[in-house]
Amino acid sequence: MKITEYVTNIKKEIDDPSINKQRKRHLEDELILLNSYQENHPEIENLPSALELFCDMNPNALECRRYEV
Repeated sequence: MKITEYVTNIKKEIDDPSINKQRKRHLEDELILLNSYQENHPEIENLPSALELFCDMNPNALECRRYEV
């Protein structure tokens, strides 16, 4: 799935008046992460994994370190 498609689906779900508050808050947070990821990586069109989103926001985290061999 493409990032733009997923973002569109999230926006539609957020606009649904029957959505509960917790789900809406979760989707809004996810939307912020995806928009930030998309700004930092405009060349990538595919939906990033949760780890990719985390590492984009926390590049110095132990899980995100890359080592040269």
